[in-house]
Amino acid sequence: MLKQSDARDMTYRGFEQGPIRPPSEAHSLLLRVTRNCPWNRCTFCPVYKGARFSVRPLAHIVRDIDAVYEAVQQLREGPRDPAPMGLAGGDPRAGAAARNWSRYGRRQVFLQDANSLVVDPGDLAAILRHLKTRFPEVTRITSYARSNTIANLDAGALADLRRAGLSRIHIGMESGADEVLKMVCKGTTQRMHILAGLKVKEAGMELSEYYMPGLGGRLRLEVNAVETAAALNQINPDFIRLRTLAIPPETPLYEDYAAGRFAKATDVEMARELLLFLESLSKITSVIKSDHILNLLPEVDGKLPQDLPRLIGIVRTFLNLDPELQRLYRVGRRTGILSGLGDLADAGKIARVEAICREYRIRPDDVDAITDDLMRRFI
Repeated sequence: MLKQSDARDMTYRGFEQGPIRPPSEAHSLLLRVTRNCPWNRCTFCPVYKGARFSVRPLAHIVRDIDAVYEAVQQLREGPRDPAPMGLAGGDPRAGAAARNWSRYGRRQVFLQDANSLVVDPGDLAAILRHLKTRFPEVTRITSYARSNTIANLDAGALADLRRAGLSRIHIGMESGADEVLKMVCKGTTQRMHILAGLKVKEAGMELSEYYMPGLGGRLRLEVNAVETAAALNQINPDFIRLRTLAIPPETPLYEDYAAGRFAKATDVEMARELLLFLESLSKITSVIKSDHILNLLPEVDGKLPQDLPRLIGIVRTFLNLDPELQRLYRVGRRTGILSGLGDLADAGKIARVEAICREYRIRPDDVDAITDDLMRRFI
């Protein structure tokens, strides 16, 4: 476990926010506890590459919380002298964060960056308590964490963090297949995923696990689906969130893809993997969320077990489409014209997709390359 004193940069530079958050934290205050990622070796991830990891000093995070608190107080009272980028007399970044957060009731906080649980548990508990003292109205505090970090954390410390206010953990499982995890340098195993997930649940926290269809490529579609489902069947997380693989050029995986060492699955092949994944889920009560623009089928969203037949039916509907309709749907979804399979009945939207296909000469034999390029633009 890293302590706050391990941070090399001890100069306070004002309120900070990191580059990413889960889509479900769109209305949360983003509070930066660490900078970047302590692992940073996953070959599919474009974030933080080349950036040094550090733990922000406890005093700096307290100052961030206080800066937001002061900005919120000014918003409540009405600023005497509004500033263009914030509120009068305060940190403009904290003012902007407070203003945005206040629009949504100041109920949720997300701790950044990639793995806040590496922070000394005592320091992290102090951050949580100060946050709750300043903002007693907060009802949910969440963070990303790596499975290995959680698995190696004392169960008592995790329970203490829950009592201090940490209520949900987001874990990027991505895959439950050991051979896929090794291939993409995830730095964990199925066993570690299961152990970590169960520890989070036992501590009384909500758990979001992320599954990445396509991460195993064409050669490992089946094992990626079946072994990930097997792990999730043991964990029974509160949420299973789908994150379809895309390969931006700045990732190490892109080098393998461009050199022909990684055979990327097509949308249709990843839909088959997703179908097998859903069919392999058993006796769990998770909520499945398809809450990312990269996902081909946003309708795959529901509560298990009751919605599982419907979710399976959605994927089968896509797979049973005429190849030409599949092509139009894929292009329409990747260009943002179509928001789901139901839009295939919208003649106006389909006409717009057909016009794009004609303009850019998108044919069945090159639709995979074009949709891959469109997906990379969303990252």
